[in-house]
Amino acid sequence: MPDDIKTDDIKPARQGAAKPQPAADAQCPVDDWATDYDVMDAGYTRDPGPVWDELRERCPVAHTTRWGGSFMPTRYNDIQELAKMVPTLSSRTVTVIPPDPDLREELIAELKAYGTENPPITADPPEHSPFKRLILPFFSPRAVAGYTQMTENLCNSLLDQLEGRETCDGAVEYAQQIPPRVIAFILGIDMARADEFTEWTRELLELGQTQPRLRQEARHKIRDFFFEEIADRRANRREDVISQLVDAEVEGEKLSDQKIAGICNLLLVAGIDTTWSSIGSALYHFSTHADDRRRIAAEPDLLPTAVEELLRFYSPVTMARKVMEEIEFQGAEMKPGDKVLMTFPAANRDPSVFDRPNEVVIDRQQNRHIAFGTGIHRCAGSNLARMELQVALRLWFERFPDFELTSEDGVTWAGGQVRGPRNVPIRLLV
Repeated sequence: MPDDIKTDDIKPARQGAAKPQPAADAQCPVDDWATDYDVMDAGYTRDPGPVWDELRERCPVAHTTRWGGSFMPTRYNDIQELAKMVPTLSSRTVTVIPPDPDLREELIAELKAYGTENPPITADPPEHSPFKRLILPFFSPRAVAGYTQMTENLCNSLLDQLEGRETCDGAVEYAQQIPPRVIAFILGIDMARADEFTEWTRELLELGQTQPRLRQEARHKIRDFFFEEIADRRANRREDVISQLVDAEVEGEKLSDQKIAGICNLLLVAGIDTTWSSIGSALYHFSTHADDRRRIAAEPDLLPTAVEELLRFYSPVTMARKVMEEIEFQGAEMKPGDKVLMTFPAANRDPSVFDRPNEVVIDRQQNRHIAFGTGIHRCAGSNLARMELQVALRLWFERFPDFELTSEDGVTWAGGQVRGPRNVPIRLLV
């Protein structure tokens, strides 16, 4: 997802509201997760399940003043209901960590000069629908089928580089290499710059969460890159997504460069971090669960069902919503300007909906997970993500049916907006 900022999001906070904390303060231990949770806590990032279990029992909706303050529901039905509260809960702000007030003047100047709209993800009705209709064809089942061969070729080339090796980093050398190149292929941008796209995305959504200046610089890099690409397409039309956006109309009007850049920003960033996190989580799971690994190797037709279960258990994305009018929900009094975290990963561990919710059941038949969100903002790229996951894992198992984690200490996790492993050290067994 993009780093969305609106002018009113960076005004001085309302009296009594919390200011975003610097990274050093984030290390203060949590005494009570119901009233002081920390989405950047290292233990929570590594294994949030126990926290969600505690909160479901103790309170329907937790609250914190950390990171600008927010409410966090953990129950499946509550999150489904909150997702329908549009536009009372607005998508104009979807980032978990808010902008740093110390950068307020710079951010306002930037907004006036360039804008940072990223429709449809940051749009409320009625603006949302036409932009959602605009991008859906890029990710339809038919369109995704057209990207499959390229994805297979890419995965095979990456696996070729691992042949003959005893160890590798499944996250860095495989999972993180796939989505940047696939989305570059779809957008029609230079796949050779995939490492740059990866760097920008990490600076924006991962490292930049606690380093505001780094996040701002990443936003500049992405914006300037797409403005150059758009100018090129206006002069030299091609058969790619950016050219189609240049030609497109919404409500009878051509899109501005700012709107096109915002959509491209969304497609690039959302198409990278979320999917590589899911692929990396899957490799982590199979490297630590020998029975599941052996079963997939023996029953490859089970893979699509297993992918859905891995999406449920390792759901990567938490989104935010901005409260636009005063409401009371499950005893929580929410006022305009407050933030609500749409914790889809917590919903997917709710025992009232899922049997054995804290286990990966790779042949689970009843699986109403909401890893791709729910409501009008459900992920438009879900077909693409599923295809990448299935292709990446199918081809991996064809080459390396037996593998294991070399060291749990070598696994690192990113959290906050998108949770997933950034390092998965694997021993390739033959």
